Amino acid sequence: MARTRLARRLHGIAPTIFSEMSALAARTGSVNLGQGFPDVDGPPEVIARAVEALGAGANQYAPGPGVPALRQAVARHQARHYGIELDPDTEVVVTTGATEGVAAALLGLLDPGDEVVLLEPSYDSYDAMVQMAGGVRRGVTLRAPDFRLDADALRAAVTPRTRLLLLNSPHNPTGTVLTRAELQVVADVALAHDLVVVTDEVYEHLVFDDHEHVPLATLPGMAKRTLTLSSAGKSWSFTGWKVGWATGPADLVGAVLAAKQWLTFTSGAPLQPAVAHALDHEPDFPRRLAADLQQRRDLLCAGLRGLGLDPRVPEGTYFALTDTAHLGWRDGLELCLALPERAGVVAVPLQGFYDDPEAGRHLVRWAFCKTTDVVTEGLARLGAADLTR
Repeated sequence: MARTRLARRLHGIAPTIFSEMSALAARTGSVNLGQGFPDVDGPPEVIARAVEALGAGANQYAPGPGVPALRQAVARHQARHYGIELDPDTEVVVTTGATEGVAAALLGLLDPGDEVVLLEPSYDSYDAMVQMAGGVRRGVTLRAPDFRLDADALRAAVTPRTRLLLLNSPHNPTGTVLTRAELQVVADVALAHDLVVVTDEVYEHLVFDDHEHVPLATLPGMAKRTLTLSSAGKSWSFTGWKVGWATGPADLVGAVLAAKQWLTFTSGAPLQPAVAHALDHEPDFPRRLAADLQQRRDLLCAGLRGLGLDPRVPEGTYFALTDTAHLGWRDGLELCLALPERAGVVAVPLQGFYDDPEAGRHLVRWAFCKTTDVVTEGLARLGAADLTR
């Protein structure tokens, strides 16, 4: 047997399930209700600004921290929406999507053996980057059917070796939007144990009904210990542009930049001024998108309920979850691998998003960020198929 040349830091990290399921959808011609990317692009004027930047010569390296126009626009965005005042020169850094923001934050803030407390099910890049940074993962499970934060479990997860909390709200994949009271629990724990909190808020504008996104950094005592990550990908429907940002106190943003300079250094030079335009001049787009997504959420959830799958209605994000145990499959992965042949539909299994796979063994995530026609077609295919084992 040939010996593996893979570095030990990567042992046990499986390929991302999103690429696997999207490739399966493309290969089988299935409706892709798995990976979270929209079928319709963001504002045409923003695209025009990117084209303009290409023609104007913005084709060489952008500054490592990001072009000044975008850093300034991010600072204005945070002030306008949340009353957060930032110095764009020292408290904002542009990243290659929030995924790089997570990677750079963990590489910049963790030493080997440091523990990271995070909510699970957790986005798969979190676990991979904690391991690559030499950290130790401590999961706090959001449990079905409500997927709310368990305050006692959060407190119990913190040990003397805990270095930071990694938070995500609105939460992928459960759709939970943490309430102000739940966030106060997080703040109390962080303050009591002198912890840094890295908070992934990429779905910040995509909340539904009467739910409200509250940035953790706005709670008393949290501004100086919170690193906030976001991007243009979800709220402005440009997931392929991979333009994100990290904001917060200069020492935490500096830690991100210290790692980021050795990852991508910089990226997306002509896209950054276009995203700055989106933040400053397309503020209504995320509101319109959220209203439209809410309608598609309701369409998907009603359709799944009619099929006996009884989804948890999400409070935000792109996704709804269903428990598929009653269908008789060994787990969600077995079901999802069978769905393309059975129904011509792809979804995402969740057991790999948990430290204990049993907690999510039969949970499946469905995306409603697709067009109404795509969601309707996916539901029709599921309805015409035998979904039982």
